[in-house]
Amino acid sequence: MARPLRIEFDGAVYHVTSRGNARKPIYKDDEDRSTFLEVLREVNSRFNWLCHAYCLMNNHYHLVIETPDGNLSQGMRHLNGVYTQRFNRKHNRVGHIFQGRYKAIVIDRDSYLLEVCRYVVLNPVRARAVEKPEEWAWSSYRSTAGLEAPHKCLTTDWVLGQFGVRRGQAESSYRDFVREGIGGKGIWDKVQGQSALGEEEFAERMAGLAKGREDMREIPKRQRYVGRPPLERLLAERTDARAVQQAVKEYGYSLKEVGEYLGIHYSTVSRRVTTV
Repeated sequence: MARPLRIEFDGAVYHVTSRGNARKPIYKDDEDRSTFLEVLREVNSRFNWLCHAYCLMNNHYHLVIETPDGNLSQGMRHLNGVYTQRFNRKHNRVGHIFQGRYKAIVIDRDSYLLEVCRYVVLNPVRARAVEKPEEWAWSSYRSTAGLEAPHKCLTTDWVLGQFGVRRGQAESSYRDFVREGIGGKGIWDKVQGQSALGEEEFAERMAGLAKGREDMREIPKRQRYVGRPPLERLLAERTDARAVQQAVKEYGYSLKEVGEYLGIHYSTVSRRVTTV
């Protein structure tokens, strides 16, 4: 099984998802959901995490996690592992409940963190499970919107701080912000290398952190080359053999990808690469 690229550093913020085996439910009842949030609270305390948003669906969950100590992998092993133990003990079962490894996209706080927090709490609306986000009891929306007291696993300070210093006004503005996102366009087409969501400068910084992993074949190719320049830039002015070789050898583009961009057969691309 491919091993996802993990970019970890102090202060990193992530959108984290994990799904049930064969898309089966990971919560059988509300008690299970409460157990999961309690395990998350324990992880936050033990690993110094901050949870800015969450949404527990039936067969998967979404979290927005900040790691001041750069320890996402450690905390995730504890979160999924301990929850699995408690779930199995309660339901008298054995084995994994999560499908493979969790997914984590590191987020540019300044450009996309607020958008991702909104995306997370609107999941039940997009899934047509409810019409309004406040109708879903198992997301952070109601707490951040001031409709109920936050669970101890959640911090609302950063999100509400983006809308003002007066809490009541900030909560009202947050509710408007989330409402405006219903039916809006997605943000995931801007993810770089399946690993980073941010502007060009941010993607380049993440590429620097991932440097040296290009030859780690167990990591998916798109993730190994996070932050690489698009073909439109690499081949905008030059399409000679050296430019093509750079796209293939240095930045990991396939012969087919380069061929489709240039409108030529991949065998022609191969000849250009081998002639340098």
